[in-house]
Amino acid sequence: MVKRGKGFSLIEVMVSLVILVIGLIGIFNLHVVSKRGSFESFQQTQASYYANDIINRMKLNPTQLANYAGTYSKLPTSVGKECKGATVCSSTEMAAWDLYEWQISFFGTAEKVGTQNVGGLDTPIACIVVNGNDVTVTMAWKGIRKTKIASATSDCGSATTNRRLYSVQTVII
Repeated sequence: MVKRGKGFSLIEVMVSLVILVIGLIGIFNLHVVSKRGSFESFQQTQASYYANDIINRMKLNPTQLANYAGTYSKLPTSVGKECKGATVCSSTEMAAWDLYEWQISFFGTAEKVGTQNVGGLDTPIACIVVNGNDVTVTMAWKGIRKTKIASATSDCGSATTNRRLYSVQTVII
C-alpha cells in the first residue's frame, strides 16, 4: 500500500509566501501614495490659509492696499516697527508689520521645534497684485511630483520646479 502524506508541500508554502509578499508590497505602495497625497493636501490647505490671512489683514487696512502689492520670495530680515500689543502704529507701519508677520508665517519661521522650522510652505513664493480695489493673492510652492502645466497662469513662481499654485481674487472696499 502506498502511504499518502498529509499536510502542505513545500511548493504550496512557497506559492502562499509569494502571494503574501505581493500583497504586502501593494499595501506599502498604497501607504506611500497616501502619505504624498496627504502632504500635498496639507500644503494646499496652508496656502489657502496664508492667502486668506493677508486678505483679511488688507481688509483691516484698506487705505494702504498699494503698499501690500509685490512679490515675496525671500524671508524678511527685519521690520521698521513692531505693531503688536498696545503699540500705536500708523497705517503704513501696520502694512509693513502685516507683511512681515505674514511672510515669516508662510516661510515657516513662526513655528519651530528646536532650531528647525516646521511651519509654512515648501519653497514658497507669494504675489499680491492690487488694481484699484481688486486684489489677487497667489501662493506658489514646491510640490512632490512634477506638474504638467504647459504655461503659467501667473508669473508668481513660474520657475519653481514641481510648482503648485493657489490664487484668490477679491474686492476690498
